[in-house]
Order: sequence, then structure tokens, then C-alpha cells
Amino acid sequence: MTVHVETLEKLERKITFTLPTAVIDGEVASRLRRLAREVKLDGFRPGKVPVNVIAQRYGYSVQYEVLNDKVSAAFADAAQQAQLRVAGAPKITENAAAPEGQLAFDAVFEVYPEVKLGALADLTVEKVVVEVGEAAIDRTLDILRKQRRTFAQREPAQVAQDGDRVSIDFEGKVDGESFEGGKADAFEFIVGDGQMLKEFEDAVRGMKVGESKTFPLAFPADYHGKEVAGKSADFMVTLNKIEAAELPAVDEALARALGIAEGTVEAMRTDVRKNLEREVKRRVQARNKQAALDALSAQAELDLPQSAVQAELDRLVEAARADLKQRGVPDAEKAPIPREMFLPQAERRVRLGLVVAELMRAHDLRARPEQVRAHVQELAASYEKPAEVLRWYTSDKARMAEVEGVVMENNVTDLILSQARVTEKVQSFDELMGSS
Repeated sequence: MTVHVETLEKLERKITFTLPTAVIDGEVASRLRRLAREVKLDGFRPGKVPVNVIAQRYGYSVQYEVLNDKVSAAFADAAQQAQLRVAGAPKITENAAAPEGQLAFDAVFEVYPEVKLGALADLTVEKVVVEVGEAAIDRTLDILRKQRRTFAQREPAQVAQDGDRVSIDFEGKVDGESFEGGKADAFEFIVGDGQMLKEFEDAVRGMKVGESKTFPLAFPADYHGKEVAGKSADFMVTLNKIEAAELPAVDEALARALGIAEGTVEAMRTDVRKNLEREVKRRVQARNKQAALDALSAQAELDLPQSAVQAELDRLVEAARADLKQRGVPDAEKAPIPREMFLPQAERRVRLGLVVAELMRAHDLRARPEQVRAHVQELAASYEKPAEVLRWYTSDKARMAEVEGVVMENNVTDLILSQARVTEKVQSFDELMGSS
């Protein structure tokens, strides 16, 4: 087959190719004969339906299927013959100027770009380093203690303060009118935990049991209650009960409650440290991977195939719509989602994907079986029953493919960091945990 390739602009190409009509007609006839043996029609014995009857009923659809199949196959052969890497689906139209006995078609499509990578030694990457100190362990133990706290009623003369659980009656009005969700009796919340709006907590803090007060409250514009979002309300609150939090001591009893086999404080702190170090490693790796890949992407030279960008836009919009649906937004499938807001993200993803693929090809950074195995074992180690998690991953090809993708990205990151100019930035544990 003679293939003519025309460059339209940048990555856009056009191929003109032909198909013998005899090939189309022969395949149509073959499929109609097969249908005649398989189809069941009233008035005919199975397998005895005349081909001309089948042609009258199914001829058009069979012709359409055959043409699609043959044109797709011919385009793939033409692109392979021309040594073109096709990006996205081609737009194929029939060309009227066909030789006798032939059908001619024009296919317009994009090709993947040539990716020019600079020297990795010219890259500058900031690498974050984080240590898990005793203070981080102490704060984590405080969180674990809070999760197991109990409450005891305060003396009547005492006032509500941060950490206390209070029971209140309240009623709010906007312009003198009650609104849905603006009234409750015996409502409980913990002062200072952020469950309530700041003005509400500020009003309750310092109150005594039996005391009532009124206070203004301005609802944020993005408040979940659309009826009052962005409006100001007047609230009356009465404090019924104050309970002070009592945290368990950091002792052997807490260690046993947390499932520490040795049941000692030292073993508990060691276990907390291991868990924190595992989480810190995960977050540091993700942050440093992003920094390395961003540096690589910024240095590379390439044109972006718009078909790939549009496909990524489709995925992002669909993901946003699925998120809205999961949040319970009514008619999420019809919600107007402007595609342009995702364009920078789509372009960045396509660019990064092409750049990473080129580096992997150039340096053979495929995920080796032992790397994939080690990564899955590391993931499973953070769970109570690692063996079950290990089986969960290894029993599903899609999940293992995701793991392979992560390992390949790690290989790319390791190569970049081993050759680039790396500067280390010491970051505190709190900064790291607060940034993701």
C-alpha cells in the first residue's frame, strides 16, 4: 500500500490511503453467509435462511461494520508503514478522487512529539529532609489520648473552656425569622474543636451552667446552609451542662489499650515513632518526587498533542462530576463544569507524562518484579494484617499495574536526584504534615 503523509502544522498529519472495493465486498459477503447459518427468522429452519433475505435485512449494518473495521485496520497499517506514533483518534473522511475499484480515505490526526531532554546534571532540585523528634511523638500520643478521653461534670461555679464538652439550647434568627437548622435543644459539642463557627465558640467559652446570652453571628458566603450563607443572624444560647475532659495517662494501661504487645511506654513510643516515620517517608517521597518531575518537565522541549490534552480534560471533568455526585449534589451529571478551569492541569499532566515516558525509554527505568514486590510489602506493613493486604494487591492486575506505575515514577525520581544539583531543605515535622 502506497502511503502519502502530509504535514499540516506542528504535530498534525494527514494520510491518504486506499482500500480495494473487492476486499470490502468479499468480507461483506462472508459475514452475510455466516449470519445466514446463525440467525433465526420466522418461516425458515435454523441455518436455512437464504442469503438474499439476510442481505435485505442486515446488509446495510454489515456493510457499515465491515467498512469501519477495514478502514481502521488500513489506517493502522498506513501509520505503521509511515513509522508514525499516532496520538488520539484520527478523523477519517472519504476522498472522492479514488482510482477505479478502490475507495480512498483521508485521515487527519496528531502524532506524539519529539521530546528533547536536557542534561539531568543541569537540573536544580530542592530536596526536603524531615526528622521525627520526641515532640512529634508526644503530640501524637496526645491525639491518641484525646481519642480515648472521658468526661466528668464540672462544678456549677466553673466556666466552659477549651476541651470541655458542653450541652446547650440555642435558637438563631435572620431578620427576626427562624430558619432551618437554626434551633436545637441539648446540643453537644466540644469547645475549641472547630465543630462550630468561631463566633459560636467564642460566645459559649466562659459561660456558666444556667447562663443565657445573645450574640451576633455572620455566616460565611460559602456556608453549607444556602438559606443563610453570607447573612447575619442573632442567636440566643443557654448553657445546660459542662463536662471536663479527662485524658488517660501515658502509662502501661494506654500501651495495652493501643495493642502494644509488650505493654510498656517505651514500646508504645517506639511503635508511634515507626508509624510517624513511615508517614513522613511517604510524604517526603511524594514532595521530592514532585519537585524532581517538575524540574525535568520545565527543562524539556516539546509540543503538546491537543488530542491528548482534550482527552485528559474529559477525564478531569468526569472526575469533578463524580466528586459532586459523591458529595450528594443534586443533578451532578448536569452541573455546568467549565472545562477551561482544568486546562492548565490537563496540559501539565500530558506534558509530564510525555517527558517521564521519554526518560524511562532512554534509561530503561521499567519497574522490576523485585521492586514491585518490595513496594507492595512496604504498603502492607502499615496495616494490622499485612498478609491480607498483600493478597488484596497481588490478586488484582489493575492494582498491581498502579503499583508498577508508582515504582517507575520512583525510578525516574531516583535517577534525577542522583544526577541533578540537589539542595537540601530541612523542614519541620509540623510543616510537612500541615502542607499535605
